[in-house]
Amino acid sequence: MTKILEGITVVAVEQAVAAPYASSRLADAGARVIKVERPEGDFARNYDKLVRGQSAYFVWLNRGKESICLDLTQQDDRAVLDAMVRQADIFIQNLKPGSIAKFGFGSAELRERFPKLITCDISGFGDEGAFSHLKAYDLIVQAETGLCAITGTAHGPARVGVSVCDISAGMTALNAILLALLQRERTGEGASIQVSLFDAIADWMNVPVLQHDYSGYHTARAGVNHPSLAPYGGYRCADGKEVIFSVQNDREWVRFCQEFLKQPDLTRRTGYADNMERLGNRAALDAVISARFACLTSDEAMRELEAAGLAYGRLNTVEDLSRHPHLRKVPISTPAGEIDVIAPAAIVEGNRAPQFGRVPALGAQSEALRAEFTSLRLEPGAARGVS
Repeated sequence: MTKILEGITVVAVEQAVAAPYASSRLADAGARVIKVERPEGDFARNYDKLVRGQSAYFVWLNRGKESICLDLTQQDDRAVLDAMVRQADIFIQNLKPGSIAKFGFGSAELRERFPKLITCDISGFGDEGAFSHLKAYDLIVQAETGLCAITGTAHGPARVGVSVCDISAGMTALNAILLALLQRERTGEGASIQVSLFDAIADWMNVPVLQHDYSGYHTARAGVNHPSLAPYGGYRCADGKEVIFSVQNDREWVRFCQEFLKQPDLTRRTGYADNMERLGNRAALDAVISARFACLTSDEAMRELEAAGLAYGRLNTVEDLSRHPHLRKVPISTPAGEIDVIAPAAIVEGNRAPQFGRVPALGAQSEALRAEFTSLRLEPGAARGVS
């Protein structure tokens, strides 16, 4: 199961996060992934030097791939890429909009030449519309989609702390590619897939948009409190640590008042009867709850919340996460030695620590790949993507 895509070849002209995320998961599943880099390399290689002199981003997203450096302004290098695409099942690219088509590798042209080929273009704003020509990076899309506007505190908006637009686009692309592979098994036809960072994260914004469009409700920035449910958020305890807890329904609200707050009559007071009333009365509600948490250490508070059958957690730091008893890490080989990375979320057939391929040095397979693909002298009909 873990190598279900063995025999599938992916050519990825990729950079940064979104496309490398999708192709790395294909590599994890056994696909052969050939990463095409500029002569100077994927710029994500230089985002930081914090993992034994390597970029954390690059180490995370490029395991199990082969790296070849190509200068697509050069005819000989375009011929190498063409030979690779002829043998590919999947072609992924996330260069600046329009760039790859100038070199003869636009998805429409490739799909016409190779009907079985699955192409996936990842961009900031898609291939149509007023913004389609723009470069778009994660924070720009977070801002454009309104995500920043609902993230942060009353004092101002904030960026989500990881590259959620890139990651969501990569996840969306991966899902679409896998569906296209299944479709090809049934029909023999490939597919052309377009994924934009904007569309991917806009899909995640459905709840605040629906609330606004149909009720005029404006999602307020609430820090670590939930914008749509109350009480649901972080409260400081006597030892200075914050505990997050959640009330999801009226039954839990009653238990919380009776067993944790020791104020059963609160459930009957005006302003507290249901979730919408509690949202409108959040300041007064938080004052009552904060007073109770301030009397307890974090361990005591969590014990009482558990006894009441309520969900809770700690407001952890990154250091806390790295030491978390539930965090699974797996080793991967890199040019600078073995690195422990967080394991993928899906556990297949009980395999909690899957093995992954090496992170390639820049152009590590350039010579071998050039030799392999320039030696091929295929007739047009012999290409893998041709019916």
